[in-house]
Amino acid sequence: MIKVDDADRVRLITFDRPEARNAFNADLYLAVADALGEADQRDDIAVVVLTGEGSAYSAGQDLAEMGRLSDPATRAETAGERAPHGFQRFIGALEVFPKPLVAAVNGVAVGLGTTMLPYCDLVLASTSARFRLPFASLGVVPEAGSTFNLPAVMGRQAAAHVFFTADWMDAREAAECGLVWRLCEPEQLVAEALEVARAIARMPIASLVETKRLLLATRQDAAHAARMREEEVFKSLTGAPANREAIAAFLEKREPDFTNLSKE
Repeated sequence: MIKVDDADRVRLITFDRPEARNAFNADLYLAVADALGEADQRDDIAVVVLTGEGSAYSAGQDLAEMGRLSDPATRAETAGERAPHGFQRFIGALEVFPKPLVAAVNGVAVGLGTTMLPYCDLVLASTSARFRLPFASLGVVPEAGSTFNLPAVMGRQAAAHVFFTADWMDAREAAECGLVWRLCEPEQLVAEALEVARAIARMPIASLVETKRLLLATRQDAAHAARMREEEVFKSLTGAPANREAIAAFLEKREPDFTNLSKE
């Protein structure tokens, strides 16, 4: 599910489900959360870098798994919670991770692949990277605190546009609006991210942790509150007619039809 490489006080975590474009399922959520938790406790790890294997950074939530959770019978059993398969634990780990966190976005970043990025202190991206927030098109709402985080990073109107339309955003646009800090040629991306991480890792960990704590002080509570609001609405829409139609269309490789949906 993941590959972990530790060197020079830097931990590189690679999402390793290339056959699923590194979409997050139960195992991947928990594996990354565990790797972050261990890095937090390690005195020889100062910085963590996140990247993806293959052509995608992450395609977001595994929609096949989401489809099972959206089934009325499954939804009744879980009360719509995503916590059992690790979403809450993963986002919680990102939210409180105390050391510098660097993202190296090597390809497409869809849904969670994009909404996790504001939790990273520096985001480098391949010039071929693309970003998409498909929540409205899936009949649900944004998650991971992104209704606070993305307007704070991108500006309110830019965030509103990508949320409402679910349009793709290319790497240049992502850099221009502040979602991405630095663009790199694809073959140089991970090397450049590790170079930046190693430069940071030469600093005292205590100084890095305290600096990050101060940087987060004015926005961490607001992002958490946004995440809690999102989760409540997300649960109410998971398994609703629009969500079921969107997932069925994805699995059947067709365009969804949201007209004449029943009001369940």
